[in-house]
Amino acid sequence: MNLGMGEITLLIVLALVLFGAKRLPEVGRAAGSAIREFKSALNNSEKPEDKGDGDI
Repeated sequence: MNLGMGEITLLIVLALVLFGAKRLPEVGRAAGSAIREFKSALNNSEKPEDKGDGDI
């Protein structure tokens, strides 16, 4: 995805209008936390789990 300066500016202005300057940091923290949790869940599901039950 290739965003130019005009698109980024538009997104920032739109976020300020929708959420307001006071709630914007709170929304950003919540979004960052959700993304971190999602990536963590993806990494955990991709790793093969070694059950180690010893049956051959």
